[in-house]
Amino acid sequence: MPLKDSEAVVLRSYPLREADLLVTFFTRAEGKVRGVARSAKKSKRRFGGALEPLTCVKLYYEDRERQELARIDSCEILDSPLTTAVDYARAVALGHVAELLDELLPEREANDALFRLTVAVLRSLRAGAIWMPLTYFELWLTRLVGFLPELGECVVCGQTLNGSRAFYHALADGLMCAGDKRLASSEMTPESRALAAQMFRTPVETMAQQVWPKSKAADLRKFLIQILERHLEKKLVTASMLDKLQ
Repeated sequence: MPLKDSEAVVLRSYPLREADLLVTFFTRAEGKVRGVARSAKKSKRRFGGALEPLTCVKLYYEDRERQELARIDSCEILDSPLTTAVDYARAVALGHVAELLDELLPEREANDALFRLTVAVLRSLRAGAIWMPLTYFELWLTRLVGFLPELGECVVCGQTLNGSRAFYHALADGLMCAGDKRLASSEMTPESRALAAQMFRTPVETMAQQVWPKSKAADLRKFLIQILERHLEKKLVTASMLDKLQ
């Protein structure tokens, strides 16, 4: 069977036997693909540092009949997060992107828009500047997987929220007006809603020029993580790690 090839982003790699690795890729051609890289710990020619998480690669692989895992033949590095400084905050942010994709992507289902988003965000995710790319990624990811509700109207009564106060709750989909908010709801500021609208019409590379402290759009990120965790029915490990960053 001839080898397949695709651009791909490495999501996870795990030791498998003495020298092999079990690797999960987000491929442009087929979505999430899991495979075995034989002798990956020994073969610098075929893999080198190409299997580090969030490395963008040209992947060569083979599907074998009646086998769930692909055989990973080799990888060529296209772009690596290790070419620029990686501090602790950036390492957590990179892990967050990987965790979200691994949890949300179905097996073997191509999503070109999400692939292009991932590559663009990874290029903007730099040490000391993680919050804008993370917010951008979470917002667009939630939209592309079909979980994002309408942000301009109350989910209960349908009232337009433009210029009005808006609230969200961990157990409810969408935003609510002041009259329909649930007990223990949190408020999303008009500024954060305006930033969400801006992100839907502006490339991440352009928005990367803005200064974003952790406090900026923190309510929007909390809202998005609550949506994603509710649909996943589990807590995201990296989300709590990001919360603890100063």
